[in-house]
Amino acid sequence: MKYQKIKIAVIVFLVVIAGLCYGLKSNYGNREKGLLLTEAASFPESEENSFSGQSEEETLPACYVHICGEVAAPGVYELEEGNRVFQAVEMAGGFTEKAAPEYLNMAEKIHDGMKITVLSQEEARAGGTLSAVPGAASQQKSKINLNTATKEELMTLRGVGEAKAADIIGYRESHGGFQKIEDIMKISGIKEAAFQKIKDDITV
Repeated sequence: MKYQKIKIAVIVFLVVIAGLCYGLKSNYGNREKGLLLTEAASFPESEENSFSGQSEEETLPACYVHICGEVAAPGVYELEEGNRVFQAVEMAGGFTEKAAPEYLNMAEKIHDGMKITVLSQEEARAGGTLSAVPGAASQQKSKINLNTATKEELMTLRGVGEAKAADIIGYRESHGGFQKIEDIMKISGIKEAAFQKIKDDITV
């Protein structure tokens, strides 16, 4: 009888131990499974974000810029749209010792087909200036010839609108042209004060 009770007690003890072991194993398995599911859920997102970043970088359009003048290696260079003039200068090897970099807007955004001319100090002193003409960062300033300029060119002079430009063309056609720049004061509305503002910008 006593032996039978001991046997039952041993069986109960083994059953309890087996139950505890199974429970621990089950909890560990569920936890490991949960971690795997979490990693699997997060992986596609990170991959997608990485791919999205690469795609966005690859879609940036290219710009071809012609840079000439006082740079170490003049030529045509490929840059990304949104780059600045100073980056184009760097690609061309930087300025030469003769360059006048102050005549460039180094922060200007480049665009496809743009031409950047770097003036020398001598050219700058001779009258080089920045130009607002699209496709050119700088160019040497040229005077307006009163005898050959179009209406649109004449209208670039300070204080000369469409009506005065038409009067200038009418005068040169009826008088055989301007003999000297001072003759422009014979045009109605252009007096001494107006002449002083444009005398350095005109020629005959």
